[in-house]
Amino acid sequence: MFEKILIANRGEIAIRVARTCERLGIATVAVCSDVEQDSLHATTCDEVVCVGTARVQDSYLNQTAIIEAALKTGAKAIHPGYGLLSENPAFVRAVETAGLVFIGPSADSIELFGDKMRARALAVQAGVRVTPGSEEPPADLDAARAQAQTIGYPVLVKAAAGGGGIGMQIVEEEEQLEKAIETCRNRARSAFGDERIYLERYLDRPRHIEVQIVADRAGNQMALGERECSIQRRHQKVIEESPAPALVFGKGGDDKRLALFDSALRIGREANYFSTGTAEFMLDAQGAFYFMEWNPRLQVEHAVTEMCTGLDLVELQLRIALGEPLPKEVLRAEPRGHAMEARLYAEDPYKGFLPRPGEVKTLRWPPLAPGALRVESGVGPGSKVTAFYDPLVAKLVSFGATRHQALLTLDRVLAETEIEPLATNITFLREVLAHDSFRAGQYDTGFTERLLAERTEPAKETTAPPA
Repeated sequence: MFEKILIANRGEIAIRVARTCERLGIATVAVCSDVEQDSLHATTCDEVVCVGTARVQDSYLNQTAIIEAALKTGAKAIHPGYGLLSENPAFVRAVETAGLVFIGPSADSIELFGDKMRARALAVQAGVRVTPGSEEPPADLDAARAQAQTIGYPVLVKAAAGGGGIGMQIVEEEEQLEKAIETCRNRARSAFGDERIYLERYLDRPRHIEVQIVADRAGNQMALGERECSIQRRHQKVIEESPAPALVFGKGGDDKRLALFDSALRIGREANYFSTGTAEFMLDAQGAFYFMEWNPRLQVEHAVTEMCTGLDLVELQLRIALGEPLPKEVLRAEPRGHAMEARLYAEDPYKGFLPRPGEVKTLRWPPLAPGALRVESGVGPGSKVTAFYDPLVAKLVSFGATRHQALLTLDRVLAETEIEPLATNITFLREVLAHDSFRAGQYDTGFTERLLAERTEPAKETTAPPA
């Protein structure tokens, strides 16, 4: 096993990686910006190196400084977490050129799946259905109009690079297309340095289902269950759960689950993929599913799968990076029970999910029986949620023998969490959990917009629906 690794990330994911390393006897090096030298993730690791100033481009995206920090401290490998540099093939190649190990997939895989157009083509080659859309990015507005006419309105304008729904625009009619393309291109250029866009059919009331894959360098791979991520805001996930209610409550759920697993594994084999990865699909109102994209990294919501399987995905990443085969317990893994995750943000859901930076003076999580709750947080008393970084405060993951038990546990956790004076989305999360449609497992990616539209007046942050 590695003696020491550097974690090229911040916040809760850096702490989560460090926790596995501590259990395995691996020393850890944190990186931080000059405004986070006393942050929870910086003080959790064995060593910390400041790699730049507050602006993310000058610190957490500073490839040269991060690699130099690894070499200076004697780390033998770099774990990227998710986001930031985790899907940057140039960073992977620079890490390997420096004689270090990148804990994740190959640069070629990241490059392949970082281009949604290439990923779609690979899926088709593997015999997997994709959402009808562009075969290549439109060269100009006239080409985009022609593609949209062929696909049929409404269409989605999407960035060809990156992930997370950044820049995505829904276009109902041709008059909206030019502005949507301009907006998407600008956001894609800013976020990914790549302004290419493509068009895809907009599915009516779709559900977002993803399959967790783990694969070793020898070609062994396993699907470790699915997660439903249909509760979203601004096309980004807020609540995730496993198994997916769309399959549990829908017709032919078991057969559809096996078909999804088979599709994900086909794509992985076609790409010669290794490490952890996630194949994302959209399920339409008629029950047909379409491949959307592949995330070549650890997902934010990976803890949901860990709660249901008892596996440690970070440990598997480490062992695969060392060239070890998948353990037998992974190849025999069968998910059990139900897990549900809520992302707790410092934001105002009733004002467009506007971030609400601030200081945390009081923070207490309610005590629960071991195995019933998992808290992933990079914030503690005295911490500051700043405007420089994502306003995620914590991921709260509940587990129960049934979905109902997991839901009630998560609602209780949210109700009893004390966090002051920071404004958060706790009230909104509890509204979702209390809604009849959510409790029945009957929801889709438009649920959040409809929920907010149902409200007659904004709720105060101190109020909450009945548990």
